[in-house]
Amino acid sequence: MYALFFKRVFDFIGAFILLIFVTPIFICITIFLTIANSGKPFFVQKRPGKNERIFSIIKFKTMNDRTDIEGNLLSDSERLTAIGSFVRKTSLDEIPQLINVLKGDMSFIGPRPLLTIYLPYYREDEKLRHSIRPGITGLAQVSGRNLLKWDDRLAMDVVYVKELSFLLDVKIVIKTIKNVITSKDVVVDPQSVMLNLKEERIANKKK
Repeated sequence: MYALFFKRVFDFIGAFILLIFVTPIFICITIFLTIANSGKPFFVQKRPGKNERIFSIIKFKTMNDRTDIEGNLLSDSERLTAIGSFVRKTSLDEIPQLINVLKGDMSFIGPRPLLTIYLPYYREDEKLRHSIRPGITGLAQVSGRNLLKWDDRLAMDVVYVKELSFLLDVKIVIKTIKNVITSKDVVVDPQSVMLNLKEERIANKKK
């Protein structure tokens, strides 16, 4: 009953209330990022949600669009702005996803919505992560965040789907708050410590 009904009710009410309370912060960050990113405070990208339905995830844009002399985007570390680094480290870049939660694209807690290009690279058991709404935070995020290897991260997603309960969600919320306050396991530039899923799975096939 919780997974089928009450989880969505809690998501909607929680997102609505939080959006009201964080509106001043939302406005301030939007202004700062508008200045830092030449008028582009938001990052919008297509991601697979429940049943692999594609939706547009909304986050604060932490990197500018600087390019090299050939017009190619610079590396993530070179495009990450000072305010963007702060927003990402404190997880404030996730605030706009409250809109996704209100719309029903996402939940507060669930497997993180990853890139659409990763869809062909999931193993059969890992595809279970798309049987529920993706989340702003999840079991994998409170168990190592960006430091987990892909196999471990996706395995955590499957465990969450299989063991989904109100009590588990409460535990994840508490751990998420602790991690945000202490900035535990935060890697501002994930590409500096790990390959993306596509690269890793292709590399493993070549071994």
